[in-house]
Amino acid sequence: MARWRNLLAVAAAAVTAATMGAIASPAAAAPPDPGGGVVSPQVVGGTRATQGEFPFMVRLSMGCGGALYSSRLVLTAAHCVGATGANTSITATLGVVDLQSSSGRIQVRSNYVYRAPGYNGNGKDWALIRLDTPVTTLPTLRIATTSAYDTGTFTIAGWGSASEGGSQQRYLLKATVPFVSDTTCNSRTMYNGSVIASDEICAGYTQGGVDTCQGDSGGPMFRRDNANAWIQVGIVSWGAGCARPNKPGVYSQVSYFASNIASAAASLGG
Repeated sequence: MARWRNLLAVAAAAVTAATMGAIASPAAAAPPDPGGGVVSPQVVGGTRATQGEFPFMVRLSMGCGGALYSSRLVLTAAHCVGATGANTSITATLGVVDLQSSSGRIQVRSNYVYRAPGYNGNGKDWALIRLDTPVTTLPTLRIATTSAYDTGTFTIAGWGSASEGGSQQRYLLKATVPFVSDTTCNSRTMYNGSVIASDEICAGYTQGGVDTCQGDSGGPMFRRDNANAWIQVGIVSWGAGCARPNKPGVYSQVSYFASNIASAAASLGG
């Protein structure tokens, strides 16, 4: 039932296996971008983000998203990467909503990947990618350290597919989705107990229509905190198809892993 939400996992796995001896979780490989440039899909049911609206958003070359955790670290999904270790194969693109724009675009190579210890495809779906050089001109996205912000209405954004199995686009899209309780998400009409209530969070509409999709994996789900600043509450992880009725998106619950993420970040130098 579950489908990881990264379009290029097969291609990425081949690169990762060659450099790190491990394979990321499988997903359908993406077709080449018709514009002849980077592969750049979108959120289902979203609208185009404006330049600078979410400056912490990151596009990763293996076909995943991420958020700038610090000037040197990108927070993404574990299933987007291989095992912990040196990795120079990933390119992070930042600073633009149009991936083909050269104005303001920042591209930085990775030098190390840290995947959540014990990750086996069932929960613990988070990872950090260390960049070779720091990005000091863009703001970072703070992560939630308590569950206080784990309800309400969330913002999702990414370059993922605009429809399940659909064609890809080049612009960052955004949408809002409501929180779905663990009890509801694990009901027989939804995921029938497949969601790990302790460390996953669901968001979406009962009727479907708005959702993250393939190509959005690893990207942030976020909302405003009490000071009206953006705070990350989720990491795009999996779902049954995209935007289907009674199949909300499932996200890694950032607050549950916050201390682990902070410790890993410290071990990576920030």
